[in-house]
Amino acid sequence: MNNLVRLAFRAVRRYAAGVASLPALWMAAALLGGTVRAQEGVAYHGDPIPPEVEAVYVRGIGYLVRSQDAEGSWSKSGGESGPGITGLALLAILAHGEDPNYGPYADTVRRAVDSLLKSQDPRTGYLGSSMYHHGFATLALAEAYGAVRNPQLGPALRKAVDLILASQKMNPHGAWRYSPNASDADTTVSGAQLVALLAARNAGLAVPDEALQKGLEYYRSCQEASGGIGYTSRGGGNTTRTAIATLVAALAKRKDTHLFNLAWNFMKSGHGSREGSYYFYTLYYQAQAYFQADMQEWRAWNERNFKELAGVQGADGSWAGQYGSAFCTSTALLSMALNYRFLPIYER
Repeated sequence: MNNLVRLAFRAVRRYAAGVASLPALWMAAALLGGTVRAQEGVAYHGDPIPPEVEAVYVRGIGYLVRSQDAEGSWSKSGGESGPGITGLALLAILAHGEDPNYGPYADTVRRAVDSLLKSQDPRTGYLGSSMYHHGFATLALAEAYGAVRNPQLGPALRKAVDLILASQKMNPHGAWRYSPNASDADTTVSGAQLVALLAARNAGLAVPDEALQKGLEYYRSCQEASGGIGYTSRGGGNTTRTAIATLVAALAKRKDTHLFNLAWNFMKSGHGSREGSYYFYTLYYQAQAYFQADMQEWRAWNERNFKELAGVQGADGSWAGQYGSAFCTSTALLSMALNYRFLPIYER
């Protein structure tokens, strides 16, 4: 399916879910009716998708499809498993733009969504063994909502979002850590929650501005004069955490703030190297931060990133590293997914 047709299907699905405008639906009708044509390999945003990127991406999805277990998760791929990993793998597949209900990966998508829904505590809305898992799983539910045909998605997403908001209200820092009841906070766990909240708001759910503002204020309290973001306070700013801050500020439409400008300058000034211990995790956030901050900078970064990843992709389509192949493959793919830009969270 070419990229304009994928976009048209997505517009129809989002309009049906009440999160897309009527003009978007009219454009979708024109696209599906054949009044607009596009060459294969050219995304709707106009940037060409190089065939080598498509080949690497499809091989990566192939690994995820083959390594999914019968319950819909990725528990047998080695390393970390749970709702957060399932959510990241689901996002990587959805990001390719195929119709999730009828496309070649529809069964994989359905089983992943079912796995997330079954993992949710029906009383609290909690997804997983830590707020890391909960944040990534909630993001996946938000991106699937309105695209994947499942009436349980909306209520599950609402419960997941409400848990994030309730957790923040109980936290004296206005942020998050490993447990929903935590009284301390850190900038990595908090990033997963803020991106999930922003995706849910983008999908049409009510998310208070106050919650987003408090989360951003916590990042500001952890920002050094250099722009780098510390882990739980000022000091020791690094690439990963600064990329997270750049991203959440951009997604929250706060590019005019000191938080965003200092963080982005930190990344551009040569501090933006890749964290060896958390290589794929860093790529996941770096890609989005560069994309949201500066398209010219992102294009240069994206080219370097693809060359590096293509050179270390396994024969089976996977990437290996800390936290296991499912995590590494999903985050590697998501670092390249801005070439496609089909996930709502990847819009600028």
